[in-house]
Amino acid sequence: MQKSLRTQASRLIVATACLAIALPASAIGFGTVRGMGQDAEHGRITRHALACSATRSGNDCFQEDSLDSLAGDPGSFGAVGAPDRGRGMLTSYAHCSAGDYLDIAGYPRSQAEAQASLTECREQMMSNLDHAVIDAADLLDDDGNIRSSQIPGFISCVYAGSQHGRAKCNVLAHLGLILHASQDFYSHSNWVDNHDPSRPIGSENPPGLGNEGPASWLDLRQSNIDFPEGLISGCFDNESFIDEASGCVYGNEGAHRVRHLNLAKDTGPIDPQIGVGTTERGAIGDNFRRAVEAAIEDSADKWATFHERLVETYGAEHGNRMACAITHDDPTDDCE
Repeated sequence: MQKSLRTQASRLIVATACLAIALPASAIGFGTVRGMGQDAEHGRITRHALACSATRSGNDCFQEDSLDSLAGDPGSFGAVGAPDRGRGMLTSYAHCSAGDYLDIAGYPRSQAEAQASLTECREQMMSNLDHAVIDAADLLDDDGNIRSSQIPGFISCVYAGSQHGRAKCNVLAHLGLILHASQDFYSHSNWVDNHDPSRPIGSENPPGLGNEGPASWLDLRQSNIDFPEGLISGCFDNESFIDEASGCVYGNEGAHRVRHLNLAKDTGPIDPQIGVGTTERGAIGDNFRRAVEAAIEDSADKWATFHERLVETYGAEHGNRMACAITHDDPTDDCE
């Protein structure tokens, strides 16, 4: 069954991509480790979004071991933290960075260039969603039953490089990339935040959009959606990655672009409750809280979107069984 399911999923994804073409066009983020100013913000957000609770159960939540693999347990990056290690750290689209623009004379990037960088981030989320749907086919055998050989046991998934091993690990790897980018979107962009009203608008105090909740632009159910007016994120280049003070400058006077640090709401307390952010931008008003709450809500919606895609692609019985295999620690017993 896995071969035919893969073929079915691939054909549907290609058809969807062709339809989208035919239609008219209308630095690190949240912390991954515990230390160095971070407190595993990515993992905490993921757990708030997807952990089982009194109000979230069944295939809508992740059981303990599966959640540890996705969100990371102490000492582990998990799937959601993988972009903060190795080459992933140097790819702007993995963190929704490089979308900087300011409407002032002489700014070295156009609004279109900034939009293109952020759109690349969204496109990477969509690409990983497609790959996760395809890889899910390997979770079931020809009779539609869970393939126990494709479920990690005592040996956990290793999220490094392009190959991760068993089917469940492969699916979680793609989900981790989606969640990391979507969470960083709220940390790195100006979607939820407000600028400092006591200072003039500029590269050090860029305008904020002040929205509450997730951005409809990141809804991966939609393939053709208008780019939000005024949306930006911080600049990203090799120099600024190492030392923001030396990167992202332009002109003879060394003016700097809107930098990561000018928008970042990366760190701050999330548990037992969301507190004040520990970055300059995050500490303004309730910017950090708004970023975290939007990231939590959007992360839960990303899983819901993936679950819906499984059902749309493979049918209700197989799609729900695949979702169960991903979220449950002992799917051969729990999902049949």
